[in-house]
Amino acid sequence: MDKVFSPRDIERRLYERWESHGWFAPSGRGDPFCIVIPPPNVTGTLHMGHAFQDTIMDALTRYHRMRGADTLWQPGTDHAGIATQMVVERQLAAEGQRRTDLSREAFVERVWRWKEQSGGTISQQLRRLGASVDWSRERFTMDPGLSAAVTEAFVRLHDEGLIYRGKRLVNWDPVLETAVSDLEVLSEEEDGQLWHLRYPLADGSGHVVVATTRPETMLGDSAVAVHPDDERYRHLVGREIALPLAGRRIPVIADAHVDPEFGSGCLKITPAHDFDDYEIGARHGLEVINVFTPQATLNDQVPERFRGLDRFVARERVVAELTAAGLVERIEPHKLMVPRGDRTRAVIEPLLTDQWYVRIAPLAEPAIEAVERGEIRFVPDNWSKTYFEWMRNIKDWCVSRQLWWGHRIPAWYDAAGTAYVGRDEAEVRARHRLAPDLPLTQDPDVLDTWFSSALWPFSTLGWPARTDALARYYPTSVLVTGFDIIFFWVARMVMFGLKFMDGQPPFRDVYIHGLIRDGEGQKMSKSKGNVIDPLDIVDGIGLEALVAKRTTGLMQPHLAPAIEKSTRKHFPQGIDAYGTDALRFTFAALATQSRDLRFDLGRVSGYRNFCNKLWNAARFVTLTTETPAGAGVGAGAGAGTNVEYSIVDRWIRSRLGRTIAAVDSAFAEYRFDYAATALYEFTWYEFCDWYLELVKPVLQRDADPAARHGAQRTLLEVLEALLRALHPIMPFITEEIWQRIAPLAGRAGETIMLARWPAQAEWPPDAAAETEVEWLQRVILAVRRIRGEMNIAPSQRIPVLVQGGTAEDHTLLARHEPLLARLAGLGELRRLADGDAAPASATALAGELQLHVPMAGLIDARAEVERLTKLIAKHEGELKKARGKLANENFVRNAPAEVVAQERERIGNFERDLAQLTPQLERVRNLLASA
Repeated sequence: MDKVFSPRDIERRLYERWESHGWFAPSGRGDPFCIVIPPPNVTGTLHMGHAFQDTIMDALTRYHRMRGADTLWQPGTDHAGIATQMVVERQLAAEGQRRTDLSREAFVERVWRWKEQSGGTISQQLRRLGASVDWSRERFTMDPGLSAAVTEAFVRLHDEGLIYRGKRLVNWDPVLETAVSDLEVLSEEEDGQLWHLRYPLADGSGHVVVATTRPETMLGDSAVAVHPDDERYRHLVGREIALPLAGRRIPVIADAHVDPEFGSGCLKITPAHDFDDYEIGARHGLEVINVFTPQATLNDQVPERFRGLDRFVARERVVAELTAAGLVERIEPHKLMVPRGDRTRAVIEPLLTDQWYVRIAPLAEPAIEAVERGEIRFVPDNWSKTYFEWMRNIKDWCVSRQLWWGHRIPAWYDAAGTAYVGRDEAEVRARHRLAPDLPLTQDPDVLDTWFSSALWPFSTLGWPARTDALARYYPTSVLVTGFDIIFFWVARMVMFGLKFMDGQPPFRDVYIHGLIRDGEGQKMSKSKGNVIDPLDIVDGIGLEALVAKRTTGLMQPHLAPAIEKSTRKHFPQGIDAYGTDALRFTFAALATQSRDLRFDLGRVSGYRNFCNKLWNAARFVTLTTETPAGAGVGAGAGAGTNVEYSIVDRWIRSRLGRTIAAVDSAFAEYRFDYAATALYEFTWYEFCDWYLELVKPVLQRDADPAARHGAQRTLLEVLEALLRALHPIMPFITEEIWQRIAPLAGRAGETIMLARWPAQAEWPPDAAAETEVEWLQRVILAVRRIRGEMNIAPSQRIPVLVQGGTAEDHTLLARHEPLLARLAGLGELRRLADGDAAPASATALAGELQLHVPMAGLIDARAEVERLTKLIAKHEGELKKARGKLANENFVRNAPAEVVAQERERIGNFERDLAQLTPQLERVRNLLASA
């Protein structure tokens, strides 16, 4: 084996071998285990959230594959209607063109060309991350088969009355000129104003004051509402307002939705431009007056002088005219939540338009019952409450989008505007007995991307055809996804799965993970400069290349200077190359049940060290187990020799069995953090730090041959099984080492990914061995603790006097004296009678056993007193300074929360150190006094 582990040299080579041999494909044997990948947008690249959940899915797939399951991890990408169309429109803009300069067909053809050029980026990234998906089954939501599934679903739902066309209020992006889903709307707090406007009563007897953040919409007001219990205005209910500027009369109505505490307690009602107002208007039968065009300019429903004005220009004009008329009572600064399109950053406008809707209540009811009956399990369980809350308050789903890229709605119109739905125009004519020469025009809209995504678990398996794959792998085993799309994707898959798959849910488990944040808990975003490309962590990237990558091609170029500044601050040296396995292990360790998962490159660095530790341990094993002929003790020459397992051999075998049991339990509970912890602690501490050191004396040439062969066989067999247990999380390094270790351990096979998962039963518990080695560890650690506290060099042999303890303690001392001498650096081990007084010593306890290390001759007492005195003084000074900061109310109030937390942590560290250093100084002073 090479002296240094180099991920770059092995990862591409190993993945190409796995893929070329077809080892990712289902075996056709065993119980089926299937995961469908949440399809990433074809426009983009994988971000940290993708890399995190792909690691989880791959770990599950590899784990179940090794346990003999017939595994299918279904890959694919989403056509991402809005995102993809915007990318191509930006390309056209750079060429001085607009989408509308092209025909629809020409534009769609251009999008397909772009998809063919760029669509492979995500696939290559998945390969670099080690994803063992079945590439032969890769799907795209606009593939012919999946497009046919979308059409089939739409037609069936329409035939049953579950899809209809209606005029409703929608989120409207005036830049894209399309309806958008709630998921595509970002609501952020911004500074605005609250205008208090006087609305005169029609009879001239006075006025009411309404408060609004959008005075331009008053031109579409249909009423003024007050709370029915508000004594101030009860007498006005039923009277009329003379709506300023608009020249219309509107009623005063009573509705319990009104908050009497907000503003004056009078609420202007604009049903066409506010979702709450729309509901109030529906309850009271109010006129719905739309005053905006699709471009968010004012239309012909307003007085002529306002027509054609942009909505924000109109706002200024309206306020100016109201001010001139003495109808503005006051204007206040006001913070408000402003909805913006996540793609365009344009302010979203509630707009009344004709759209296609899914009648959702009949679909939601069985979806609720499936979770209630336990047919679908959320992990963690608390997310089922979120699911129920949304499903029980669900509204009809707007599924049409005013775009050119996407699944065209299968509806055709005649000249009178009558809609006919069918799988194609020929079917429409046949179904509805339309004359062959009757002109029909297909609906120009496309379906919401989430419509095709809701079919993903079964459309990818061949539905609506009843394929063998669909029969075998549906329902799928588990869905892995973030909590932010429970509403938008998970619930819709459940509804459509139950509807179209004969009442079978699309998956049995839904594992909900948290969202990846940066090390300070902040959301990762390009504008903050804290986004990290996972492949930059794998391969590394220099600072200048990183800056260029983050500031090129921005949708908002003005952010480039701030992004560059943030990048240089957070990554002054660029990003090191850590390798895929270190990144994947980091993700597994982060996979707690928290909503927010803080990602820190320091952890990746630590797990790169873990990879190096494993590599070096494997090199040690090969060097100590290979025979001159190249065979190992598990095969060839060593197989026929006598073997004797020592207490430490038995201990590590027992501990491996418990580790495998812990990993099995963790995978069953989707606690990948527990699995990572169990594997890390066994590998680093028990196997590398303890077993390799404890076993070295037995590996010497002059050691007993049977014991040496027992140790060699244990080294090989434990390491080989450990590699299999680590493989689902760390596929590359385990494959590379296993190819060397497996033959030495007598295990055949082409690849570790098809090797059998290690069974706990093969490594039964050995309580006696564990008890004895734990005793050894307590004694060694006690002596090492004294070394550390007294600043005694590791190379210096020290005498130890033992006192007290049980008969078993002394039996074990005699049995393991050579090991204690080696691992604890003992020069002499002598028993001190219970009544004898120990000389001035540093003392530690190992159970009932007292361990005394006489200090005379071991340290320069005067120099040590001086060193400790200075160190204590320095700590006391830092402690005083830190306490002073926290005693300053201004500091605590104004400093960032993480800075305050760091100061508290520093105080705890100083206090802990002083608690150790002070008695240590006292002991050395006593030694000096007795000299």
